[in-house]
Amino acid sequence: MTPDRQSARMRDICARAPVIPVIVIDDIAHAQPLARALVAGGLPVLEVTLRTPVALDAIRAMSTVPGAVVGAGTVLSADDIHRARNAGATFAVAPGMSDSLIGTCEKCALPMLPGAATASEAMQALEMGFDMLKFFPAGPAGGPSYLKALGGPLPGIGFCPTGGVSVENARDYLALPNVLCVGGSWVAPEAMMRAGDWAGIETLAREAASLTS
Repeated sequence: MTPDRQSARMRDICARAPVIPVIVIDDIAHAQPLARALVAGGLPVLEVTLRTPVALDAIRAMSTVPGAVVGAGTVLSADDIHRARNAGATFAVAPGMSDSLIGTCEKCALPMLPGAATASEAMQALEMGFDMLKFFPAGPAGGPSYLKALGGPLPGIGFCPTGGVSVENARDYLALPNVLCVGGSWVAPEAMMRAGDWAGIETLAREAASLTS
């Protein structure tokens, strides 16, 4: 799958909801009920970060939930891509971009959302065929005003800002014409998962899903 086809697929995925939950799973028992709550609340696209020992098992479990579109985040290596693909991930999200990641995603036919934080990085990604990128880390890199400025010289690139995005500033990003969606962890807080408050998480998801309405 060439970079331009990967980006076309990622644009379709990012258009499904205004917020992609960025999920850290420590307890595999949380995976399915969390996915059900988020999907029920209107957030079907789920990014499970590969930061915990149960992350791949969580991808497997969440992929069985009807309506869930599950991907792997914090993908750093070719091995991460292979393992995520084998676990059932349907897309990969990286904080940056490398030849190894690009080549492996092409071979595995796994759509990738590569990260960029500067105009030079975005231009490099565009040169390689990617026109849908993760803007990371969004807050420290300059926030909505910086991303708005990138839209002038780089109007053909769509972004999913992640990193420092919250319910308080998500609308500022989503109002930009070059932002398709945002990534955020506030819809799946650790305390609510530990408490098994799936109804509360569904409410958070429903509020997030309405951010652009």
